[in-house]
Amino acid sequence: MSQALTARNPYTEEIIYEKPLESEETINEKLGKAQEVYRAVWKKTTYEERAVYLNKVAKVLRDEVDYFAMPMVEEMGKPIKEARGEVLKSAWCAEHYAEHAGAYLATEHIASDATKSYVQYLPLGTILGVLPWNAPFWLAFRFCAPALMAGNTCVMKHDSHVPKCAEVIEQAFIKAGVPEGVFQNLAINSSLIEPVVKHDAIKAVSFTGSDMAGSKIAALAASLIKPCVLELGGSDPSIVLADANLEEAADVICLSRIINAGQSCIAAKRIIVEEAVYEPMIELLKTRLAQLKMGNPKEESTDIGPIAREDLRDELHRQVEASVKAGARLLLGGEIPEEKGYFYPVTLLVDVTSEMVASCEETFGPIAVVMKAKDAKDALGIANNTPYGLGASVWTEGAKGEAIAREIEAGQVSVNGIVKTDPRLPSGGVKRSGYGRELGPHGIKMFVSAQQVWVGPKKA
Repeated sequence: MSQALTARNPYTEEIIYEKPLESEETINEKLGKAQEVYRAVWKKTTYEERAVYLNKVAKVLRDEVDYFAMPMVEEMGKPIKEARGEVLKSAWCAEHYAEHAGAYLATEHIASDATKSYVQYLPLGTILGVLPWNAPFWLAFRFCAPALMAGNTCVMKHDSHVPKCAEVIEQAFIKAGVPEGVFQNLAINSSLIEPVVKHDAIKAVSFTGSDMAGSKIAALAASLIKPCVLELGGSDPSIVLADANLEEAADVICLSRIINAGQSCIAAKRIIVEEAVYEPMIELLKTRLAQLKMGNPKEESTDIGPIAREDLRDELHRQVEASVKAGARLLLGGEIPEEKGYFYPVTLLVDVTSEMVASCEETFGPIAVVMKAKDAKDALGIANNTPYGLGASVWTEGAKGEAIAREIEAGQVSVNGIVKTDPRLPSGGVKRSGYGRELGPHGIKMFVSAQQVWVGPKKA
């Protein structure tokens, strides 16, 4: 087994960075430090004091945005303009919780037979974040900003393919002067996750990744009676009904499908179009997708970078070929380019049905899948015909869209807009897309103790 975390540039196919794996002794030292600083320092700080540090971290990110963006470009192929946006969104997340954590976790006074009774929200201790490669900064800050502002300390086990990203995320906290041990990166591979979860210092786990890996983490955490939040895969539907603004829907759905070369859990995976507007919508999508530029992720004009790894690119191609063989029409893409780099072209598959691979499996790449529905009821049935339930969008008249949203089996639904994560709003899934919530006022309450306090004497 390799003794280092290795990053390979998906554009050049060359190894660009190696990070030695940390020893068991170092891991235990870091976990011990996280627990120590939690008890002695961090849990005793006020929201205002924590906010000063989080705002300093945000300032470091904003002041050196290209420095932090470049590892994403080089390690997983994210176009530079998207990488910058991710760094800035991460800074926004830190700033948002710095400003609002106190209000989100304000003590709630509840009348009872006590002279005074209330619920106060107290930190748990050290929280472990296990994160994937596809949005290295955003997913790290989505995990740590609320947890830290709640008074917990954090340790991060990032994906093995983005070791430089993980390293510079930790650097942002060091540069901001955050007390040592409050936020730490663990340079370990997946084989060492289990002993870390089992460590007495770890009080809860936040996991983002595949449903298969998430089920194992959840089972382990449950066996230890440790809370766990899971944000897993998705097969997000975008329902387009006959009364929708088709031009606007096509603009937003195309953007949703191709951000990060389609490597996003909440991308529009299945575009379900009512029969009356099916062919016009296909033409609108085709026109927009055909204009996108695939190329060097360091170039400002690039819309689509390479797929993060060769095996992921090959899996995409298998899904496309299997769907075409099953009867899907291929209108764009569908062939692996001959040039160097793990590229997969923007691909448009139409006439896809629910039993085809491109519909029943999660497609993690720039593959737009279009399905025909007879009417709104049929579209809803197709949308819910999936083991996943992360996000969804509906394009129709507003009130009608809100009514449909209640029937969609997903953790978040956008009516006439893009499905996105926002520090102000809770995000998470149902079914095999996970449980618990991140972000917003709901997310910060995932890793706190809602302690009830009853103060006597008892009322007459």
